[in-house]
Amino acid sequence: MIDENSQTFLKESRALLTRAEQTGLRLALVCRSAVTGAAFVWYVLAAFLFPEVSPRSATIAVLLAFTTVGIAHLALIGTSYDRPWIKFVIYALDVLAICATFALVPISRADDIPQIIAFRSYGIYFLFPLLAMACLSLSWRLVLWTGSVIIFGWWAAFMWIVAQMESYLSWSDIPSSATVRDYQAVFLSIDFVGRGNRIEETGMVFFATLALAVAVYRARAVFFAQVAADLERRRERSLRERVSDLLGKHVPQTIAEKMIADETPLMPQRSHGTALVMDIAGFTTFSASHPPEFVVETLDRFLADATHVVSDKGGVVITYLGDGLLATFNAPVTIDSPEKKALHAAKDLLSVAKGHNFDVRVGIATGDLVTGIIGNETRQSFTVYGEAVNLASRLEGACKELASPILIDEVTHRAVRHVESMKGLHDVTIRGLDGPVIAFVPEISS
Repeated sequence: MIDENSQTFLKESRALLTRAEQTGLRLALVCRSAVTGAAFVWYVLAAFLFPEVSPRSATIAVLLAFTTVGIAHLALIGTSYDRPWIKFVIYALDVLAICATFALVPISRADDIPQIIAFRSYGIYFLFPLLAMACLSLSWRLVLWTGSVIIFGWWAAFMWIVAQMESYLSWSDIPSSATVRDYQAVFLSIDFVGRGNRIEETGMVFFATLALAVAVYRARAVFFAQVAADLERRRERSLRERVSDLLGKHVPQTIAEKMIADETPLMPQRSHGTALVMDIAGFTTFSASHPPEFVVETLDRFLADATHVVSDKGGVVITYLGDGLLATFNAPVTIDSPEKKALHAAKDLLSVAKGHNFDVRVGIATGDLVTGIIGNETRQSFTVYGEAVNLASRLEGACKELASPILIDEVTHRAVRHVESMKGLHDVTIRGLDGPVIAFVPEISS
């Protein structure tokens, strides 16, 4: 089933091919009009340049008419008056006009010169440009039509002329053991029609028509194959975007994108990274004093801004913890200086929270982290494990007791102490841990 985007793309592709066909047809008509126009001008000027030439008014009228028809058709292309059958009629008229010229326009002013001399003096090559110009339209049907009309018109003109002759000679009149005199008597005769030559000529037109029609058909097939490939790429990209958006509602957007592009993030990964746990101070009181709809809407806006802060610093929000979040740096997405970036993110979170009339507490710890997918075939979740996650959560909880908005562990402190001013808190008792730890309070500008 083709979705709406695919249908739109197919319509655009067909419209593109139609414009290409119209451009080619315009080019063919420009060439045609230029030739007939030049012939008209030359034929008229010939009377002034060569006094012995007396132009026929009928020929002038025909050239003028065909030039006018070409210009008129050129003006119609792409308009509401344009119809697919018009080009078939125009090409048929051109072919039949040339064939009629061979059959009806006297080759000589002398009455005793048979018209068959026109076929012997000139040739079917006058019609090949029309076949070539039909290819410019990118329509294999027009190519086949033009070639068919050429063969029909050429033979109709030939048979018309032969029917007007009282007697004629052809290759069959040459004896099997012919001498030079026999060839001269037949081939050089004014009544020689050369039916075999017409067969050869139309045979060349037939095979040239087939070859050109196949070439045009293949060109169109290549075009539609490219369209199909582009359509498939668009469909895959659209599917990936939809899957990414869907996964992004349940797992971190960064992870969703990597899951689609590569299966590696699906496997558990161990890395040395930094965990950040954030929670809103006094959120229970805030929730109790406001309607649920207002609480949810306000929390959503804040967590969206908080997520942007973490992402801007290269971190990944792993999950939302009620009114807070858990984020990691350098796990599973590799970044430089995860400790420093986590601390900068924590300071920015304080500023963003102020903009939403919240105060937040942030705990940061660094250590080995394991990220990956847990669950079964029907339900899965992306999560992170490690002592650093537990310690960051405990430090966030200790922020309330120590009256500090941010607490970091000793490992994180060692990584940032050269660029950040710190105050150490020794022998901090962290609930859930066996013994006291050293925590650090970063300097926060007011």
